[in-house]
Amino acid sequence: LRGAWRRWPSRPVGGAAAAPRRATSGGFATLPRAERPLRRRGAGGAVATAARDPLEEEEEFVFPEYLPEEPDVEKLLRELVEKEEEEETPRVPLPPAPLLAPSDLHPKQPRRRKPHKASGSPDPSVPSSGVPCSGCGAELHCQDPTLPGYLPSAKYLSLLGQAGEPPQEEAEGQGECPEKVLEDALCQRCWLLIHHQQALRVQVPREEYRNVVSSAVRGSRRHDRPPLVLCMVDVLDLPDSFPPDLPELVGDEANILVLGNKVDLLPGDSPGYLKRLRERLLEACACTGLNQCRGGPDQRVVDVHLLSAKTGYGVEELISKMQRSWKFNGDVYLIGTTNCGKSTLFNTLLQSDYCKSRASEAIHRATISPWPGTTLNLLKFPIINPTPYRIFRREERLAADAAKAEEELSEEEQKRLKALKKQSYLIGRVGRTFQLPQKSSESREIDFDAEALSYSGEEEPAIPSKTIKKAELSHNEVKDARWFHDTPGIIRDGCVLNLLNEKEVKIVLPTCAIVPRTFLLKPGMTLFLGALGRIDYVQGDRSSWFTIVASNLLPVHVTVVEKADDLYQKHAGQKLLKVPMGGEERMKDFPPLVPQEVMLEGIGGAEAVADIKLSSAGWVAVTAHSNNKMHLRCYTPEGTALTVRKPPLLPHIVQQKGERVKKSVVYKTIQPPPLVENLGTNVKKLKKKL
Repeated sequence: LRGAWRRWPSRPVGGAAAAPRRATSGGFATLPRAERPLRRRGAGGAVATAARDPLEEEEEFVFPEYLPEEPDVEKLLRELVEKEEEEETPRVPLPPAPLLAPSDLHPKQPRRRKPHKASGSPDPSVPSSGVPCSGCGAELHCQDPTLPGYLPSAKYLSLLGQAGEPPQEEAEGQGECPEKVLEDALCQRCWLLIHHQQALRVQVPREEYRNVVSSAVRGSRRHDRPPLVLCMVDVLDLPDSFPPDLPELVGDEANILVLGNKVDLLPGDSPGYLKRLRERLLEACACTGLNQCRGGPDQRVVDVHLLSAKTGYGVEELISKMQRSWKFNGDVYLIGTTNCGKSTLFNTLLQSDYCKSRASEAIHRATISPWPGTTLNLLKFPIINPTPYRIFRREERLAADAAKAEEELSEEEQKRLKALKKQSYLIGRVGRTFQLPQKSSESREIDFDAEALSYSGEEEPAIPSKTIKKAELSHNEVKDARWFHDTPGIIRDGCVLNLLNEKEVKIVLPTCAIVPRTFLLKPGMTLFLGALGRIDYVQGDRSSWFTIVASNLLPVHVTVVEKADDLYQKHAGQKLLKVPMGGEERMKDFPPLVPQEVMLEGIGGAEAVADIKLSSAGWVAVTAHSNNKMHLRCYTPEGTALTVRKPPLLPHIVQQKGERVKKSVVYKTIQPPPLVENLGTNVKKLKKKL
């Protein structure tokens, strides 16, 4: 509609003197052209009427619901008299509300945040500090921006407070060493990740990641006990999420506990699906070369455990398992590939019963982000000794928490659960049994300096700066402690995330509960998952179901095989396929899609025959009628891995769909309800899933 939004001069609303109107085809009332007042704006901004040729005018729509109503003069006068009687000061009635412009009817879209530019310059002459970054563990320095742990020289020297002097020499009048001054400092990379959600590329060889992890795990035994290795894998990326050459990486003596993370993002396809996930995880351990015999002298995998480091599901049970094995293990090392959630679990355990109470305030939380390789060195916290008294008190708290209903929780915890229910399927509550006593505000003493607060009439008052003293662990608390270590993520070859930039990684990696999307394809049709994967249904006897299990932000497009190549050439890098993004310039550097032939045979319309895993971008569960022999041609970017997973991870996922959309190949989506782990009302529901 083309219309001018103007306020017309006052006129009667109805009756014989009302301006005649005629109805348009769109249902809006308009004024005849001859009776519309024409107005122009002069140089001073005033509006004046002018004669104009009616043939040159365009029809302007007047929306009756946005016209101002004529004020009732008698009612306004009556109200004015009443107010003047109550108050001596007269009041002028407000004018009628103006017409709303189209921009006022719809809320303005928020402005896009411009990328923050890293500022500052390096200074190669200043030696490194020898102090690790509290977010990623890399050694802080100001020599080279491409190396991990870099800080701009001005910021680095200002933290030391030495105006350009080498950090090894102590400044005059200052007794603090660089270790104390830089204890809580963050490198430039961690700062941008936390405050601007931006990632800087740093030059760290892949072998260096492995060397840091291997040297830490295979080092000297503490307390004359072998280390416990928590091998965290992403269940969405099985079996490729295991670190390559895992047995050689951890050595022969370490005990291994395999953790399947991000289970909260997977929709349950049938009762008992979590038990099936544990079985798939054990099968993947065998394929990796880990011995899973129980009770033997060569035992390697002591157990497998499903959890969600983000929502807390399964974390309390994991803590109980590790505390029961206290006598058999030394230090604990958390290892895994990039983006499997190690730093998130580190931060969760830091605020739990597994960490010493005072250490939660003394140790900085790890930096977490979707960018691969966020942690660059070791981070650690001391583990609390699980004495019988502490275990007894902890079991009491867990029993009390499990008996509570959601309405009995605190308001803050209810808000947290409400937010997590929108993002996840499985949610847990991680509490703490022993906490440091907090001073009440009533008994708190106020310390002030009378000399600092006194000032004359000619001076401006100076507010003394208040410094919060950070908790510190004493030597006796940590001298015999066992430590929990977070290690850098090991970069995998053949992962599609290595080809993507920061914005693209955020789209591809799922952070909310995955909603399965099902399509019914005939032979001769093609399915695109962004521009990262393509499946051609080349040949088959009947139509088959293809269920997408990937990030909800990653678009799916269906076409015919004859048009697939032209569609990819035209829309790769554009809005339709979304990832990669950046147009033709981006696609020049992006590797082409390479095909792989896949032959499958259906086993029934209720169960998938296999998963076509398109590297780390997600997978497609293929469901076909019995004896339907299918010829598929699957594409992934050159250099990335395409895996045919048999048996499928969620074989009954095709049943999680709604009605089929008329005259379309797509089905309506269904999102299963979320479930909170340790609430009294959800105990029976959780047993069915297990």
